[in-house]
Amino acid sequence: MSSNDTLQRLHEVIESRRGGDPDKSYVARLFHKGTDTILKKVGEEAVETVMAGKDGDRTKIIYETADLWFHSLVALAHFGLSPADVLQELERREGLSGLEEFAARKAQQREHKEGS
Repeated sequence: MSSNDTLQRLHEVIESRRGGDPDKSYVARLFHKGTDTILKKVGEEAVETVMAGKDGDRTKIIYETADLWFHSLVALAHFGLSPADVLQELERREGLSGLEEFAARKAQQREHKEGS
């Protein structure tokens, strides 16, 4: 079974909780509370992942990264996106130099600011 299948199945479960009873489902509660709550959880989990990395505890790193990915999937669903959208972007970047990608994004941001 591939990682893509796991992400897609998890995405489907998350989507199935949209509009659900917030008293019976954690994900339904997140959707019910809205954007700020969802994004706050992503931020909290990102910090916890960083702290686990600083501790160097492999088990904690895996656990916290799983939490971060999960809450990121909730955020994606909230914005009408899916893991496939992120995987497509990663595939687009595959084989590109990270430095070249960063420079291209910076140039695009400058163009956007000048056009505003």
